[in-house]
Amino acid sequence: MSSHYEAPIRKPLVLGDKSYGDISNDIARPIETPPNTDWWIAFSIAMAAFLWGLGCMAYTLGTGIGSWGLNKTVGWAWDITNFVWWVGIGHAGTLISAVLLLFRQKWRMGINRSAEAMTIFSVIQAGLFPIIHMGRPWLAYWMFPIPNQFGSLWVNFNSPLLWDIFAISTYLTVSLVFWWTGLLPDFAMIRDRAVKPWRKKIYGLISFGWSGRAKDWQRFEEVSLVLAGLATPLVLSVHTIVSFDFATSVIPGWHTTIFPPYFVAGAIFSGFAMVQTLLIIMRKVSRLESYITIQHIEMMNIVIMITGTIVGCAYITELFIAWYSGVEYEQYAFLNRATGPYWWAYFLMMSCNVVSPQIMWVKKIRTNIIWSFVISIVVNVGMWFERFVIIVTSLHRDYLPSSWTMFSPTFIDIGIFIGTIGFFFVLFLLYARSFPVVAQAEIKTILKSSGENYKKLRDK
Repeated sequence: MSSHYEAPIRKPLVLGDKSYGDISNDIARPIETPPNTDWWIAFSIAMAAFLWGLGCMAYTLGTGIGSWGLNKTVGWAWDITNFVWWVGIGHAGTLISAVLLLFRQKWRMGINRSAEAMTIFSVIQAGLFPIIHMGRPWLAYWMFPIPNQFGSLWVNFNSPLLWDIFAISTYLTVSLVFWWTGLLPDFAMIRDRAVKPWRKKIYGLISFGWSGRAKDWQRFEEVSLVLAGLATPLVLSVHTIVSFDFATSVIPGWHTTIFPPYFVAGAIFSGFAMVQTLLIIMRKVSRLESYITIQHIEMMNIVIMITGTIVGCAYITELFIAWYSGVEYEQYAFLNRATGPYWWAYFLMMSCNVVSPQIMWVKKIRTNIIWSFVISIVVNVGMWFERFVIIVTSLHRDYLPSSWTMFSPTFIDIGIFIGTIGFFFVLFLLYARSFPVVAQAEIKTILKSSGENYKKLRDK
């Protein structure tokens, strides 16, 4: 009999003496009970930040892009940095769900639902920036390949900026379908538990008539696998295309073939760090310590450590190739990054992204909640500075010393960014109140092989 189970060495993924009923109760509790004070405090802060950002966006649209810190030399700056940062964060969700599903990793069960939700919300934030950056967002339809009789020009299919539109809209659609499909059994569970008729009706509608028959589960498994197979190449292609925005140009510091794999590794790196930040908060606020265990956090830290090392390797490769190429403009671009007026941003990028994840080699640190939380935030700060360094330091000193300039953001730039962070957390907090944060149906499938109580019974 024991051959059907995993090795007893593996730590349990569900802690406590949990039954199937307990899992349903614990996961439905945040939805069925009124929000606690912690939730209201977090929501108020997020809402205030969002409204502030909304005001800055309205000011930008009324006044023009000149209200930002842009100038003739630095035409791309704070806003495109934010765009790439948010797209990067959106990568971990689908990666955790799709790739780990294909590899049959059981530890994804506790964290995949939040990670997928985070993907959707961060891609929404990313999509805001190109639209605002246009200066005339009411002409946003120009970005789509609409026939000429609409009075506008046919879009330039050679431009990676157009590929961005296709890549990100495809990514958002597949992620949304993948997330919603996974939620069907959870919605049905809440529908069946609902007491209020309106709640029963709403969850009945969004669960698409899920009945829990064997046929439902068979289809659910098949669709999940197909979507995971579709989403996995998307994880690689979306950030590769974002990197082409830079790599296909001829600007020193951008014109590099290493960008696609290095942007993908960086995206997974920052995405996992953001999932870590959110999960550590969620397990405390929603009291889900039994399902999001220290082991989950440790696994995430290992991924952060590995991808951080890949990113560090990419930084060193870039520096080496710049020197080895013998192209003085390329050499100067990297010398200026490290020793020019933005040296502090380069230093922050290096220390946050390359040095900080390396302390995860110590088991005591990677299994410590406080350390994990601090490093997840440090990594996201570092990844923001990485994009800032790539974009601004490559532009602010180009071929003509007479056009050299410095970029400094205005409060409008900063306000819009803070607003998107607020919007992200508003969406996430509302999601945590209305949708199950943990995939209860999937947790139940691993309870007998990975539950603490069952492991004890089996090991006797």
